[in-house]
Amino acid sequence: MDLRTSTNNELINAERVDLSSLHSIRQFATKWVDNAPPRRLDMIILCASTLTPMGSKIAVTEDGMESNWGINYLANFHFLSILSPALRAQPPDRDVRIIMGTCSSYMGGDLATISTASPATRLRGKLSTNTPSSEPSAFKPSTAYATSKLALTTFALALQKHLSSYKRPDGAEMSARILLVNPGFVRTPGTRRYLTMGSLLGLLVYLLTYPFWWLVLKSPNQGAQSFLYAAMEARFGRGEGGWLIRECGEVPYAREEVKDERVQKELWELSEKTIERVEKEGA
Repeated sequence: MDLRTSTNNELINAERVDLSSLHSIRQFATKWVDNAPPRRLDMIILCASTLTPMGSKIAVTEDGMESNWGINYLANFHFLSILSPALRAQPPDRDVRIIMGTCSSYMGGDLATISTASPATRLRGKLSTNTPSSEPSAFKPSTAYATSKLALTTFALALQKHLSSYKRPDGAEMSARILLVNPGFVRTPGTRRYLTMGSLLGLLVYLLTYPFWWLVLKSPNQGAQSFLYAAMEARFGRGEGGWLIRECGEVPYAREEVKDERVQKELWELSEKTIERVEKEGA
């Protein structure tokens, strides 16, 4: 049903952006930023992600990057980096929230070697010129997904510092705050695709064991509750931002390195270099 019809609100609009294409992301974000005067921006919810099924071969984006890394992390980095001026231009009395979907699996991610061999596995050699890309047999979907979520979490906290350090011309405090939401394990198409290993036999096993999954996995409505809490809880309209939400409550980060400024800086610089290289190759 058309949202404009069901809500009787003709101000609702939809625009398309392909998160597997850095060019599409740049077009979408630049169109927003270039508007004069600056368009009103109240909230951004970034909850789209992908998860390669167990046992599957490495999948790549339109730009040739490993799909988990490219869609779950780099797409969000590219989008928010371009949109940063629009976030800073919002009036100080506006409660602007950037909500990102993360996952408990970020605890198993690995950013210890982001400038050497590890990113080559995720970007098929695009991050490191002195390290050959890893063999496809070394690819592990669960590790790739966990690392993409760890990178997203690290970037989110770095972006909050970046926004908070901005000195507004009017001297007011920054009104944009970032929240990370872990919805838990939810019965989404992505989860089903992962559990079934993307095969018809896996789908048959999933259907036969569906009562079990119905008990242990949340419904989409239940999974959305933490997102709604992050979007509407009044207290998140004040403070420094950078909160992690789970089960409709604030929880501490399990990995302290996500707050490490050195790691944040390395990841940020490496991401910028990757995007610059991909865009030059595609020019």
